[in-house]
Amino acid sequence: MSSSPAARPRRRSARAVLCSAVLTFEVFVVLFAALVAFGLREPGTSVGPIWGVAGGLALLCVVAAGLVRRPSGIWLGSAVQLLLIASGVVVPTMFVMGTVFAAIWVVALVLGRRIDQERAEREAVEDRLNP
Repeated sequence: MSSSPAARPRRRSARAVLCSAVLTFEVFVVLFAALVAFGLREPGTSVGPIWGVAGGLALLCVVAAGLVRRPSGIWLGSAVQLLLIASGVVVPTMFVMGTVFAAIWVVALVLGRRIDQERAEREAVEDRLNP
């Protein structure tokens, strides 16, 4: 069985997988926060801004999840974390939820990078042992 680079299947980056998972879960958090904001609004207040902001933030999460393989996706994902924390101005619970997800985001970045480095080192050793 050959383990040459040409025969080895291409794997997705662990960092990309973990970060896209965090951003995907955040779409649900944003939608639930929008429901809370909808319930907390003053009677007779327009709901358009609530759903517009929530929809925009959810769309940013989806776009960032699709771009996490690129540096721009990581930067956009980090900006989403800041926006989630800032949304605590409207829904105070989002200060906590945004901070929790920002911490998970940092862990995904750090552990994902470590996994990718260890995987690359292991494959380099395998390539040297099996020319």
